[in-house]
Amino acid sequence: MKSKRQNAILKIIASRDIETQNQLIEALLEAGVDSTQATVSRDIKELHLIKELTPQGRYHYVIGQKQEVQNYSARLKSIFKECVTSFVCAQNIVVIKTLPGLAPAACSAIDAMNIRNLAGSIAGDDTAFLAMSDNISAERFCKEIESML
Repeated sequence: MKSKRQNAILKIIASRDIETQNQLIEALLEAGVDSTQATVSRDIKELHLIKELTPQGRYHYVIGQKQEVQNYSARLKSIFKECVTSFVCAQNIVVIKTLPGLAPAACSAIDAMNIRNLAGSIAGDDTAFLAMSDNISAERFCKEIESML
């Protein structure tokens, strides 16, 4: 329910100018989502929405870009920490084992980290392969993984 409501909020603010929480509550109701002011207020905080000045001199809700990137990156690192069960360095390849079904999430987190010397990643169900540019880079990255976990 929460994710459905928050997705609806994001769609609404992307499609029209919403100036107040009351307008947002009304728009949610039109979209078939019943909500209270307190819940909408929490959603605004969790989604890192900010008010931005329009060319017409009015304020409306938008997603804060810097906050969005930081929040996304923090979430991915958290996912990475929670899903990795083991890792090993095999020359220039880093093999990461995860809980079942979470290797794609681990690779997504790694890709978002913009790791230097990472040539690419491939994820299966519970195993991720990371191709590093050389053996030394692979060993360094394994040490970074160890410090993250």
